[in-house]
Amino acid sequence: MFNLVCGTGPVAGEAIARHPQIDMVSFTGSTRAGKRVSELAAGTVKRVALELGGKSASIVLEDADFARAVKGTVNSCFLNSGQTCTALTRLLVPESRYQEAAQLAVEVAKTFNPGDPMKEDTRLGPLISDTQRERVRGYIRKGVEEGAELLLGGAEPPPGLARGYFVQPTVFGRVKPGMAIEQEEIFGPVLSVISYQDEEDAVRIANGTIYGLAGAVWSKDEERARRLARRLRAGRVDVNGGAFNLLAPFGGYKQSGHGREFGRYGLEEYLEVKSLQLTA
Repeated sequence: MFNLVCGTGPVAGEAIARHPQIDMVSFTGSTRAGKRVSELAAGTVKRVALELGGKSASIVLEDADFARAVKGTVNSCFLNSGQTCTALTRLLVPESRYQEAAQLAVEVAKTFNPGDPMKEDTRLGPLISDTQRERVRGYIRKGVEEGAELLLGGAEPPPGLARGYFVQPTVFGRVKPGMAIEQEEIFGPVLSVISYQDEEDAVRIANGTIYGLAGAVWSKDEERARRLARRLRAGRVDVNGGAFNLLAPFGGYKQSGHGREFGRYGLEEYLEVKSLQLTA
């Protein structure tokens, strides 16, 4: 049986999370809202599965196909106008190939033409609300203030699109670990390009946020890519652009949530284990 209950989070959502006759809550949304769901659910000690925010890193190793890797990363970052929890918003590249990667990222980002989503030539639609648009613009301004290099885009409305919740496709270069745009989920079309010195440095940067939802590794040596992928504290890591698999478990580490969706693991979230103790 399926019931669709309409209402806002603070009203309907909170009532569901705290209700004593609801045994389990699965929530998808922001980390802030997920914490609130957990707080309310704790009152009745109900089970909770959370799929929350992310700040996913795409690590491009020096032997990778850079054109393919950068294009795949930008496409992921700008999907749904950047409003995707698994978006690859941090592009990590070797310092020795930083300029090449940054130029490729800008070239790909320029193809994301913002505009009316009903038009065939549009590749970047509006954000969900004015509140979200202003939040994203605020992060872009913050990136400039912190000293990141604005390679493309900016906080101003796209040309000819002053009306509507549009944000320019934006690429920052020379982003340093610890900057707000590197640490915090923006949920908009904003890419940070970050250089690293070696694999250890790349892993440290990739794992250096409160999030751990997704990630990506690119290398012509697939076994090398797999080894590095296993070191990332993320629930899902794409290797060389591996396709999304609905049968594979999906969910996050750290403040990206807990529990899994899809496949066997996703079903088991909704089950309780019972044992029957029988006489011989």
